[in-house]
Amino acid sequence: MNGIINVYKEQGYTSHDVVAKLRGILRQKKIGHTGTLDPQAEGVLPVCLGNATRLCDLLTDKTKEYEAVMRLGVTTDTQDMTGTVLSEASVNVSENDIINIMSTFRGKIMQVPPMYSALKVDGRKLVDLAREGIEVERKAREIEIYELEILEVNLPLVRFRVNCSKGTYIRTLCQDIGQKAGCGGAMESLLRTRVDRFEVKDALTLTQIEQIRDEQRLDDILYPVDEVFLQLPAITVKNDFRKVIDNGNSLYPKMYMPRVEFYSDEEKQNPAQIRVYNEDGIFYGVYVFDPERRRFKPYKMFLDKEALKEKYGKEYF
Repeated sequence: MNGIINVYKEQGYTSHDVVAKLRGILRQKKIGHTGTLDPQAEGVLPVCLGNATRLCDLLTDKTKEYEAVMRLGVTTDTQDMTGTVLSEASVNVSENDIINIMSTFRGKIMQVPPMYSALKVDGRKLVDLAREGIEVERKAREIEIYELEILEVNLPLVRFRVNCSKGTYIRTLCQDIGQKAGCGGAMESLLRTRVDRFEVKDALTLTQIEQIRDEQRLDDILYPVDEVFLQLPAITVKNDFRKVIDNGNSLYPKMYMPRVEFYSDEEKQNPAQIRVYNEDGIFYGVYVFDPERRRFKPYKMFLDKEALKEKYGKEYF
């Protein structure tokens, strides 16, 4: 199968566990996930199958949305409540104080990645070093908090929603807010509610996916690869030039319809991307505009040659 399944990762599973279990459920080896969720976290985990695994890095870069609960007055070594408590303090801030403090975390901010993370230093994961009692210096990185909305304040607990860029650690955000509040803070719980277009209301647990497999309805829950790129304009390559895209070559305006012009100064600075199909509606991939040669060249290809063989016959290639 080629496509994406919107999986609801339950508590207790690692993202790697989800992939391993799906390989057994779907009887397919080529599977990859699109961004790690901690074992205690739950929510949306898009999983890519077959040629859609080429999407993994692209989806990892997409914006994400979470609902989190922060506990003020405590710090831990993992920055969440699963870790060892390092300090406890009285929470002497009001609800208005918390509202004002959290408002300062909107926009572009600097964040130091936690030791308990999958980031690597000299080839080793920080989490592995942390478990050995080794702490290494980490450089602060710029992240962006697009939205930060407080949903409920019941001190010492604060429930909030955050829409953020890639590379954002919600655990670290809780700790930093707590530090600014003067009492410390740690993440109590985390629910990922959205990754790009994939929302928690549509996510399926492993048990549900297994049941759908038994009912032979997997096609009903498999998102086609091109749905990730619906925001891009689409072109259709004329049949006379189909071999050009079959072989992954560049496209010139005469080869496709409708004619798409991307020659402005702005496009030269930010090359346009397009979805490419043949006249039978088969999706080939994403092409990017080359302003120097005024052509589109392959950027990410998802050509399923088996689908072409089924459509046009094995002798096609």
